[in-house]
Amino acid sequence: MPDPSTEGARQTVEFPRDTRGLPQARKTDLVELADGDGFELEILPVKKQIGDATVRMLAYNGSVPGPTLRIPQGATSTVHVINHGDLEATVHWHGLRLENRYDGTHDTQAPIPVGETFTYQLHVPDAGAHWYHPHIREDYGQELGLYGNILVVPNDPDYWPSVNREVLLTLDDILIEDGRIAAFGDETTHVAMGRFGNVMLIAGEPDLHLEARPGEVVRFYFTNTANTRVFNVSLPGAQIKLVGADAGHYEHEKFVDEILLAPSERVVVDVLFPDAGELELQHRTPEHTYRLASISVTGEEAEQSFADEFARLRSNRDMIELRERIESFFKAPADKTLSFVAEMDMGVPEGVPVVYVCPMHPEVVSEETGSCPKCGMKLLAQAAEETTYVCPMHPEVTSDKPDRCPKCGMKLLAAGLVEAGGGEPHEHHHDHGHEPEHEEGPAGEGHGAQDEHRHEGGHRHQHGEPDHAHDAAQGIEWEDDMVEVNRQTTPANMRWKLVDRDTGAENAGIDWKFRVGDQIKIRLVNEMDSDHPMPHPFHVHGAGRFLVLGRDGVEESNLVWKDTVLVRTGETVDILLDVTNPGRWMAHCHIAEHHESGMMLGFDVEP
Repeated sequence: MPDPSTEGARQTVEFPRDTRGLPQARKTDLVELADGDGFELEILPVKKQIGDATVRMLAYNGSVPGPTLRIPQGATSTVHVINHGDLEATVHWHGLRLENRYDGTHDTQAPIPVGETFTYQLHVPDAGAHWYHPHIREDYGQELGLYGNILVVPNDPDYWPSVNREVLLTLDDILIEDGRIAAFGDETTHVAMGRFGNVMLIAGEPDLHLEARPGEVVRFYFTNTANTRVFNVSLPGAQIKLVGADAGHYEHEKFVDEILLAPSERVVVDVLFPDAGELELQHRTPEHTYRLASISVTGEEAEQSFADEFARLRSNRDMIELRERIESFFKAPADKTLSFVAEMDMGVPEGVPVVYVCPMHPEVVSEETGSCPKCGMKLLAQAAEETTYVCPMHPEVTSDKPDRCPKCGMKLLAAGLVEAGGGEPHEHHHDHGHEPEHEEGPAGEGHGAQDEHRHEGGHRHQHGEPDHAHDAAQGIEWEDDMVEVNRQTTPANMRWKLVDRDTGAENAGIDWKFRVGDQIKIRLVNEMDSDHPMPHPFHVHGAGRFLVLGRDGVEESNLVWKDTVLVRTGETVDILLDVTNPGRWMAHCHIAEHHESGMMLGFDVEP
């Protein structure tokens, strides 16, 4: 596969969108796999009804999401993948610490040509919710529906608290324009912010309805499969207990009002439905509340009540003892420091005067190059003729040229410099339901922190001045606030970089080497000195798993094993990677378009 960061700025091939002759997408199956079992997984196109639109999608075994694989902890199962999709493919088994040759990347196998097969051996050492998805043109395949869950059932029956039942839900969005999924071609687009959708899909459905019984405790495994959207999930009228994340249970269970999931993260919560009624599962941002699903709590009370156990907050001894063993790492210097940086070159109009404008805050206009004081993004050049000029002394005097005021002789300035706040960010229209139901909502937090300016570790958000809009959004891009500019960005004009601060090496040029048994402290620095500061979900493949040690110098108070961590705009996060598997592994931003633009590194682990 060619390096996406070196591809030319062209789009000569549009991928198919015709639904004629395609089978209808089917319901997602639950597949029980025991140790030694085999299973076939086929990639194929389907048609699916989403609101009023019938769209062409890609599916595993004909369903979106693909089959849920339920496997006992420690088992090894065989999956035969058949590629009848549009492109050569691999399947990445996200979160699984398996044998390197089955990781499902272009570093570990030859891509599966259309019409061919590949056999994977899945070893599942860690309990919890994992998932699978493409790793070649991930932006395309994942957006079109190629994702599915893996539920690893723990060997210890007391690993999780007792519940009445379990439900796995994928959280996604999809961009539909004129009744079809927005076009894809042979070059990735939307590279600046990632492709935001305008329709929410929960378990593959735009209007999901669930049922529960009064007094029932249900365990929800949430997986964020979106290309770029961060979800902040709440369920008013029910009680939520946070019990686990990517690769296991938390050190301490806690009650929460909402849970934050960046792309590829998983969160495990137990939910008590105390009373009958109609509830809504919601995605809440600082400005909007979106309905994700409806839940009817009806009928007789649950035959067996786990309400008393739900009320108890457990602490897990294995994680408490782990904290004791790694205590020295909290204050230790980092072994590696990795910076997140953007370089953006959208060009300058030729032969005309230009001004420089922030695409996210169009009221910010300058006659010189620079960065936006509100979000730190690089100001982009545009022809001055497109700007309205106004007299600061006599605002009724306007012109399409930077002339002088006839009343006082003062130079006319770009309107954005005179009247801040004149621009409105463009928002997608949610044309299949999921319109914002409220204009305000509480800010999204880490996996359950309560204070509206706190991270997962519970400390205050301290990036920039408190009155900056970026801080109000807590370092998270909740929506695409520069739709047209974002659509035009490709790997040719927008380069996302992981930079090793010690060596200066970037992306594929980084050459880290570890050994099995190493514990490596890695500092992740999301630079504000960047052409487009924004949050990044950082994912490490199956070389091991990691713990978040702290954020912005504040120690993490609740440990959990992870494979993905959200690093907010301007934030510094320390992680401790526990290296367990030899081979050639990858680490990258899990915004699909950033990954495709080259924001990834490879590292080697010796036995």
